[in-house]
Amino acid sequence: MTIEFAKSFLMWSSIINMSLMIIWALFVTAIPNTVYRMQTKFFDIKRDSFDTVIYLFFGIYKLLIIFFNIIPWIVLEIIGQ
Repeated sequence: MTIEFAKSFLMWSSIINMSLMIIWALFVTAIPNTVYRMQTKFFDIKRDSFDTVIYLFFGIYKLLIIFFNIIPWIVLEIIGQ
């Protein structure tokens, strides 16, 4: 695997993951009651707990994207020049 391939892979992985997170955030913001009703079909969870879980999910997902996609991509950009 070349550095150019790794940089390209990490860049596109970051873009795709951030896009998915933004789309999910738009759904949760625009139609929160519908999202809550869909999830309660699978899990018996109260509304306050659901809001907390969604907030934690976004935080953890964002951190994982930063640590495993964006930071390695930045490092490769720095050392690849």
